[in-house]
Amino acid sequence: MGSRPRWDIALLLAELLALCSPWACAERDAETYCGVCRALVDEIDWAVKKVDPKKTIQVGSFRISPDGSQNPNEIPYARSEIHLLELFENICSNMDDYALYVDPDTQKRTYMRFAPRDSEKMGSVDFKNFKFDPENSKSLKFVCENIVEEYEDEIISLFTHEADHVADKLCSEKSEFCKPSVQTHHPEL
Repeated sequence: MGSRPRWDIALLLAELLALCSPWACAERDAETYCGVCRALVDEIDWAVKKVDPKKTIQVGSFRISPDGSQNPNEIPYARSEIHLLELFENICSNMDDYALYVDPDTQKRTYMRFAPRDSEKMGSVDFKNFKFDPENSKSLKFVCENIVEEYEDEIISLFTHEADHVADKLCSEKSEFCKPSVQTHHPEL
């Protein structure tokens, strides 16, 4: 058996190094992944609730029954797979509206929304407890995109079949990003 040419080995090493970029090989920061996961669920939940509950979409087969009629299946659009996939396209850009928040009493750190959504009124927000960092904002978006990519099927399943405790089920049980001691609740702002 012959040996591999040097350029082939060099190419293989270059590919391996590219796979082990700082983002790919770094330990996942539990605080960031937990906070972004919970923020992602909150953003999806808010977007789903904005949709008119009467709006439906036809899904399933369009078979013709023996009598010649068709019975398409209609489901609510808001929690449909089609709507959720549409949301995934831009939902992570909402991470620009989140920042690290440090509770002044407990010093507990979490990621919270600091900007109001469309026509949303926010109570008094104490901005001095937020830690704003443009680099961190990019990181939150990157983490969000990773979560959506890695857990797309689970997110769709949870939102199409379950309405309760989605953040706990996705962020603690399915992905294990949030450990019981790291779990946080994002209050309605």
